[in-house]
Amino acid sequence: MAGPGPVDGRFTVGVSRDFLDTDGRNVWGDIRLSELDAAGIDWHYLPRDTDELLATDIDGLDAVLFAAPAVTARTFTGLTRPPLLFARFGVGYDSVDLDACTRHGALVTITPDGARRPVATAALTMLLAVLHNVPAKDRLVREGRWSEREQWMGLGLTGRRVGLLGLGNTARDLVGLLRPFEVEVIAYDPYCPAETARELGVRLVDADAVMAEADAVIVMCVLTDETRHLVDARRLSLMKPSAVLLNVARGPIVDETALIEALRAGRVRGAGLDVFESEPPGLDNPLLGMDNVVLSPHSLAWTDEMSAGNGGSAVRAILDVATGRLPRFVVNRDVLGHPGLSERLGVPTRYGRAEVRT
Repeated sequence: MAGPGPVDGRFTVGVSRDFLDTDGRNVWGDIRLSELDAAGIDWHYLPRDTDELLATDIDGLDAVLFAAPAVTARTFTGLTRPPLLFARFGVGYDSVDLDACTRHGALVTITPDGARRPVATAALTMLLAVLHNVPAKDRLVREGRWSEREQWMGLGLTGRRVGLLGLGNTARDLVGLLRPFEVEVIAYDPYCPAETARELGVRLVDADAVMAEADAVIVMCVLTDETRHLVDARRLSLMKPSAVLLNVARGPIVDETALIEALRAGRVRGAGLDVFESEPPGLDNPLLGMDNVVLSPHSLAWTDEMSAGNGGSAVRAILDVATGRLPRFVVNRDVLGHPGLSERLGVPTRYGRAEVRT
């Protein structure tokens, strides 16, 4: 059972309230919070549902497990003691001010081990749905337009060339899922070692080559200043008219206005989007009226598998910090030199000398 709140002398955790529905049930189901109970850690849901964590939400906590709320510079204003850890339920951290967390000696972790397979599976699901025109064919049946089915001939995946923008852990998992389809995989990722790509059987190329050569381009990279609008009007113009574009990463990586224009002009066959530049998209967004586009509300990978995986990974990070160990998936590595972190963990952290879970 969740504790009533922070208790002096014990490690205390707050869980963001966006996990709960209006009836107080966790919408994600089992996210492994029982492991905190088993370890004797006090935890509670934060008192309010908020888009931005503030001092009134988290003051006095040792760790915060959160999904939707942003962590900003304002989060630390008025805190008497910053949390040791912000454990994000998911892999994206574009809503987290890493510099602010580092300045205040707070670790930030993500859950790539929990999201890896669910997101890879979601990408494959989206790819097949786009190639087979699944939503359009569903509408034909529901609207009594059976005779129009010849107009929606799909494309087979076997033997095609798939291009990945990003070859991180999740994309690498997708490469394995694609093997039975005997596809050729090319990828753009300036940070992926050539040896890793060779071991996967993936040919590394530049971003323009991915766009020009692939039958299906799948965006799987992290949103940064470098990748914002990586897929712009110029790169979309390089695609084959028979090719499709998928985005299962972050909306702003694709110039949505340019994509809409390319789809309208027939320069791209179709698209599959789990993410958008602005979420949720407006009801007047042209994408919502396009038959050759498959859409999902940034939740295609949401399954019980992801719930347990993300939750378990975040909880493991909390348990590590509670026992004086550095968790595995720290994204603001510069914080390891912060003297306040070393003192509160009780172990030296500069240059990462504390024990790290593997």
